[in-house]
Amino acid sequence: MILFRYLTREILQTMAAVAGVLLLVIMGSRFIRYFSSAAEGDIPVSILSNLMLYHLPGFLELILPLAFFLGILLAYGQLYLNSEITVLVACGTSPVKLLQVSMVSSIVVVVLVGLCSLWLTPAGALHNELLIEEQRSRLDFSSLTPGRFQDFGDGRTAYIASLDEDELRMQEVFISQRQRRSDGTPETMVTRAARGYQVTDDEAGTRFLILDDGERFSIEPGLGQAERLVFDSYAVRLSGTVLDADLAAAEYATTARLVVSPEPDFQAQLQWRLSLPLMVLILTLMAMPLSKVKPRQGRFAKLLPAVFLYVAYLSLLLATLDAIGSGSWPVAVGMWPIHGAFLALGLGLLWRDQRRGMSG
Repeated sequence: MILFRYLTREILQTMAAVAGVLLLVIMGSRFIRYFSSAAEGDIPVSILSNLMLYHLPGFLELILPLAFFLGILLAYGQLYLNSEITVLVACGTSPVKLLQVSMVSSIVVVVLVGLCSLWLTPAGALHNELLIEEQRSRLDFSSLTPGRFQDFGDGRTAYIASLDEDELRMQEVFISQRQRRSDGTPETMVTRAARGYQVTDDEAGTRFLILDDGERFSIEPGLGQAERLVFDSYAVRLSGTVLDADLAAAEYATTARLVVSPEPDFQAQLQWRLSLPLMVLILTLMAMPLSKVKPRQGRFAKLLPAVFLYVAYLSLLLATLDAIGSGSWPVAVGMWPIHGAFLALGLGLLWRDQRRGMSG
């Protein structure tokens, strides 16, 4: 038990350090993208933390297999450099014993990756897509930047000069919207008002922008005339309930729905979600022999070949995912030949390692 706890602690601590660094890099890159969109007025700053939180399972399902793979390489590589493996072999520890320790640790990672890939990632992706589409479908004060023209879709452009201190009322509002009349004639509606504020109809689930003290122009392209309407108070409908996102896509579907669907893209997504936990076990088999280094090589000697193997493994799975979804690769064959090839590679490396001896 002392040996088991020691080796498990070394592997999991190294994995946590690697996963923390990779997660920081990936989340930082995604945060910069979202922050740029918020600066341009595409999404409000208030939902950034929400978006990042629900993206976390999608990051972890890709980071954890690599982090665990590298954790075994670095942890056991350090044991080889310190000649601790040599001492363990001299005390009767067999390669099978070390493999058992690694496989027990891998079960924890398999459960975490499976939880992310089969449940949390699709649920988080659906939540984020709904949130983004909801923001795109409405004109919200939280996403308005004073002094800038901002496009809100559906041919609608808005401008405000300033916001009150409580950010509930707008000053000098300008809205331009391209639309068609009932007879199909295109027209441009231009509305200007001195003030504006937002109200919500809870029963209808619709937002309205109430404009005070302004005027509205209706202009038809190609005609030298316009209609002008002066108003004291005018309500502009800002949002409806129709979303443009394809929320029925396979990446947003629950795993239970993927199982019963015969569609190729749904079956491809199911095999992808199952492949990630399986990849952890196969990478564990390959990590054991790859971690063996000589004292003069250093613990990072096998790091580059190991990363290359992981990238090749993941790239082949992603390519097969697209091929199955497009119908160019049979669903029955799927991703299993890739797993079989890397499993055979891992078993071959273990067999060669046992023939040469652990400390040889």
